[in-house]
Amino acid sequence: MIFNDKIKGVIKDTLKINEALNAQEKKFVFNSDLLSNDNFQNHVELYQGYLKNFNEISAKLDTVDKSNVNCNHSDYRTLKLDETFNMNGVYLHELYFANIGDPYSEIKMDSLAYMRLSRDFGSFDNWQKDFMACASASQCGWAMTYLNTFTQTYMNAAIDLHTNNVPVGSYPVIVLDVWQHAYYRDYLKDVDTYTRAMMKLLKWPVIEERIRKADKLIQVIRG
Repeated sequence: MIFNDKIKGVIKDTLKINEALNAQEKKFVFNSDLLSNDNFQNHVELYQGYLKNFNEISAKLDTVDKSNVNCNHSDYRTLKLDETFNMNGVYLHELYFANIGDPYSEIKMDSLAYMRLSRDFGSFDNWQKDFMACASASQCGWAMTYLNTFTQTYMNAAIDLHTNNVPVGSYPVIVLDVWQHAYYRDYLKDVDTYTRAMMKLLKWPVIEERIRKADKLIQVIRG
């Protein structure tokens, strides 16, 4: 079969396999006496570091040698582990920054968020207690409320670091950073007081929209 130069160019471009992704920084504004500006800005810089690392690792994965990979040590294995760690570090921070910072935080009893959390935890108060327990249980990591796409119910998780105990099939709707860098400047080691303070700043309109999308996801799963 004979192809002209234009078609050859299209075929050549189509056959290129590039793994590199380029995550873009998102901007966040936080104004509250419950968390100092210095603490927040320091936190943003850490997020920027994860973003830079993720983009660099993604680029390296385009050219890394895949011919001699093993489960003990290889450049490919190291890059893949680092990719997930930094990728989760980016997106968990973005979810967290986006769902806190409302000084007038209020949830309405007729909202989807209130009804779904009350349904799956027995009551809204039960959800709060369980979520705060996850924050206390995490060893430098995250508390997360998520849609379990298998059970199609909302659950809480205590994540360590960025990658340990992340549930398979999870769709995050509420995320709280409980790494010590998130609160040490203002709360020292008192994660419980920090957690209670952040619960007072949850942006329920943001969470409501996430749960609305999660409900749509359930409908897709059910077909």
